[in-house]
Amino acid sequence: MHGSMPALLAVCRKLALLPLVLALAAHFSAHASAADYPDRPVKIVVPFPAGGTADAIPRIIADWLSRKWSQPVVIENRTGAAGNIGAEQVYHSAPDGYTLLSSPPPPLVINHNLYPRLGFDPTKFEPVIVMAKVPNALIVNPTNIKASSVAELIEYLKGNSDRTICATQGNGTTSHLTSELFQLMAKVKLRHIPYRGSAPALQGLVAGDVDVMFDNLGVSLELVQAGKLKLLAIASSERLPTLPDVPTISETLPGFEAVAWYGIVAPPKTPKNIVDKINADVNEALRQPQVQDQLKKLSAGIFGGPVDKSSAYMREEIDRWAAVIKSANIELQ
Repeated sequence: MHGSMPALLAVCRKLALLPLVLALAAHFSAHASAADYPDRPVKIVVPFPAGGTADAIPRIIADWLSRKWSQPVVIENRTGAAGNIGAEQVYHSAPDGYTLLSSPPPPLVINHNLYPRLGFDPTKFEPVIVMAKVPNALIVNPTNIKASSVAELIEYLKGNSDRTICATQGNGTTSHLTSELFQLMAKVKLRHIPYRGSAPALQGLVAGDVDVMFDNLGVSLELVQAGKLKLLAIASSERLPTLPDVPTISETLPGFEAVAWYGIVAPPKTPKNIVDKINADVNEALRQPQVQDQLKKLSAGIFGGPVDKSSAYMREEIDRWAAVIKSANIELQ
């Protein structure tokens, strides 16, 4: 018995060191994986349909990253439930940086205030970066609506309460919440018709099936310039340098502001060094003149910066839209 005591003590010491050895192994493995990342194709899930700004912006970045990384960066449109279906898929994916989510605000900062049961917790995603911001815009079908300013539209709506149809990108989208904010501040009523994304909603607006829409400028501006739609105002706090003659909604309704932004997040517990690498490389993409030119055509202003900047901004947006949802008493099932 006494002869076996030293051997027993040696085993105990080895067992005591085991957690430390495992921790060190995990640490060095994570660093090694970040150094090699990516060594196979990367998938970016977009939870909204192709054809809108939510799809266009990550495609621009993915195209540049695929050349930077010498690996395919594939966009997968996984739509439905105001972005929740695609977001849930990414949430439950392996936290290794090979499946990412690129999304506007709904599934990241809005939907958990609207939907009683989600299959994911948006606050546990690992924020990577907010790539760009695009102001929402008030656009109308020029045949259905003759108003040429925000003030004229408000006057018209007060005389046609609940008869004017407003298209949105879907329930709980920034398009929807911007329309609710407008109704609150202008003291008017609109009939809400939710579509599945920006592109089909714009098709309905051009066809005259609906009358009004709050959409981001990324895709709708081209239709305005073609004379198919009329742009009354934008929802940024200041006029855009590229559209100096277009007023802001806040010039008529002081304090009105609604901006769509497009972020990238990773599944919960994705290693920080992989998140930081993706952040650094997307920032590099955002500094490229050709990328900047493409984003400018979408009326997108670059956000970028370190992870902490985007993380803080997303937290601010949670509070911002929660206040609108509460004030408008919006409830979705």
